[in-house]
Amino acid sequence: MKIGFIGVGSMAKAMIKGFVNSKNINSNDILIHSKHADNYINFAKEYGLTAMNSNEELVKNSDCIVLAVNPNQVIDVLKDIRDLLSVGNKILLSIVWNYSLNRLEELTDYDLPIFRTVPNVNVEVNAGSLLYAYNENVSEETLNDILSNFKLLGEMINLTENKLNTAGALVGCTPAYAYLFADTFSRIAVKYGLSKSESNKMIAQSIKGSMDMISKSDSNPTDLMDEVCSPGGSTIKGLLALKENGFENAIDKCFDATQDN
Repeated sequence: MKIGFIGVGSMAKAMIKGFVNSKNINSNDILIHSKHADNYINFAKEYGLTAMNSNEELVKNSDCIVLAVNPNQVIDVLKDIRDLLSVGNKILLSIVWNYSLNRLEELTDYDLPIFRTVPNVNVEVNAGSLLYAYNENVSEETLNDILSNFKLLGEMINLTENKLNTAGALVGCTPAYAYLFADTFSRIAVKYGLSKSESNKMIAQSIKGSMDMISKSDSNPTDLMDEVCSPGGSTIKGLLALKENGFENAIDKCFDATQDN
């Protein structure tokens, strides 16, 4: 499958790096174009991608077209390529926030197979979460083709479209919160004598292992916390300090803020 990216921003670059890192897709089969020539041409050279001269040329030569432009560019971009999307067995996969499947159909072709996908930046290291929904034009064969390629970037999670915005905030924003959590603990550990590099390695591995436990264990997070806390021990004292200082309320307000737009 030849995958074409219209738009080469941060998320598109993370996805492309993940594809290249997987070594399961020929980098020449990844086609890219954006309105900023220096950005996409230099990136293509660095990773052995195929730079295209226009969006139209990219669509003609791609099987799956990843729409990765800013929301305010969607209408103009799709206006220019909509006729080409109807030629051959093209698939449109949008990672643009808040453009529904129905709206994408209105702007392209009601017979076109369309996916909406919400990835997070961890796709760069093939450990991402990719939420997805699709329209009724997606056949079983097309679905399998998309899943077999995009699961190289991480776990594919199918949801009904009405859940994408809420789940997308959970999946898309959480890496930044995890970085903040790790950085805060790491810096405090420096105050008590550890080096920053030592602290970073330890907190990263501890968080990674803990997340693996959630994924692989039959226990829920509350039960897992109980297993770590011994009576009168440091862990329970630390957890109570977090609660007393508003940790849970801060998380609640944090997530509410992502739902305001």
